[in-house]
Amino acid sequence: MKKLLVLFAAVFLSVSAAGKTVVLYHTSDVHGFFYPQKGVGGYAALSALLKQEKNPYLLLDSGDFASGTAETKETKGLAAVELMNALGYDAATVGNHEFDFGDTAVAPLLKKATFAVLAANLREKKTDKLPVWARAYQVFDAGGTKVAVIGLANRHPTQPTTLYYFTKPLDALGAALAQSERESPAFTVVLVHDSLADYKSGAQPYVGKIALKYGGRVQIVLGGHAHKIFQNEFINGVLYAESGAQLKGVTKITVELDDTTGQVTKAASEFIALEVAQTGSDAQIAALADSYRNAELEEVIGTAGADLPRFAVVPGEKDSPLDDWVSDVGRAYAQTDVFIHNTSGTRVALEKGPITRRMLVALFPFDDEVVKLQVPGRVLKNFIRRGLAPRNKYAYSGLEISYALNKKGEVKDLQVLLAGQPVENERRYTVATNSYVAKHSAFAAWQAETVGEQSVREMIAQAFEKGPVFPPKTGRIIQK
Repeated sequence: MKKLLVLFAAVFLSVSAAGKTVVLYHTSDVHGFFYPQKGVGGYAALSALLKQEKNPYLLLDSGDFASGTAETKETKGLAAVELMNALGYDAATVGNHEFDFGDTAVAPLLKKATFAVLAANLREKKTDKLPVWARAYQVFDAGGTKVAVIGLANRHPTQPTTLYYFTKPLDALGAALAQSERESPAFTVVLVHDSLADYKSGAQPYVGKIALKYGGRVQIVLGGHAHKIFQNEFINGVLYAESGAQLKGVTKITVELDDTTGQVTKAASEFIALEVAQTGSDAQIAALADSYRNAELEEVIGTAGADLPRFAVVPGEKDSPLDDWVSDVGRAYAQTDVFIHNTSGTRVALEKGPITRRMLVALFPFDDEVVKLQVPGRVLKNFIRRGLAPRNKYAYSGLEISYALNKKGEVKDLQVLLAGQPVENERRYTVATNSYVAKHSAFAAWQAETVGEQSVREMIAQAFEKGPVFPPKTGRIIQK
């Protein structure tokens, strides 16, 4: 497969005559981060930047806009949709976190969108058709140029759905292409809530296949989900770009077309950091965003005595200070042999200084409970093995783990120690985790019981209330 991932440096013909220019602006995984963070990001900055654009443009999003902060949590995503409406988004696709408030909340929310919700691979179970609030594609008029945009929703919603199901994305894309091409667009853009980075690691194999199967019919693929930033990646002539997360910046894709033939002659992308000092701030959008603030969430509940980074900081280690600390708090709370925390559950790092309730919602915006269960060592080790590759998905308290990868990227030579002793296959161990992990993993087959009455976030808050928090020593997960 790697041989197929040939990068083309000169995919498009050079411009030989003056032509039209169409611009695409792309965001993804905003997760409710409406406001600047240390002078960077936010919808007001994005709006100010857009007002400076002289060329016709489309504003597009690859999903996960409805959940992630206090403002989205309290409004069940409505604040995000209303802000996107105000900015004039043209289209967005559906991310996995659009389901955070349950599948019954999806339709009422997305029906309020004045932008096109594009999800060619999403179906209602009741009708076997697209929901009334969604479309497979839309052809836009950008200054006289027809641009087709097709959306592919993420197939793994965060909450189980009984109302919807997902079809194969490549098949859905093919059908949408056939329909949109009847309108003779100058070029086609695919919005996906999946990542080329995951495709290259084998976690989401279809994203790169869009170019391999539909190169020449699709010109641009804009992705998300992995919170990565990259620009100008080409596969089989198709431009791929992704825009990171939390609205710290926006991808600008400039597409040039031949004035005579209307065909694309050049396309290139760039990531623009939304530095408020450079972009300015749209006062009207800033006021709308501020209207959603809850002053009670500004209460300081504790202090971080030092930075707690969200990602590993030592080469060879796969565990981070923040996730290890959350795991330690969980094990002390549940009084178990082991605590397991999913690294995707903590959404932001914590910096040294005062910690507010708003920060904790941004840190862990979910309402998961702490649960515990008893499992044999072989089940625990199998869980650990499956969570290490292609990237580490979990943090552990109570365990020391080491492993290597073979040439295929598979885990080998796995060693798991508890209190310095190897975990035994048939011995039973008490394991605690959050209710999401318990339901969406191999542990789902084992009976779990709720621990206490606090949610994971309340458990974290209580730990801060006890005194200043410092990062623990890392090195619990070592790749040899």
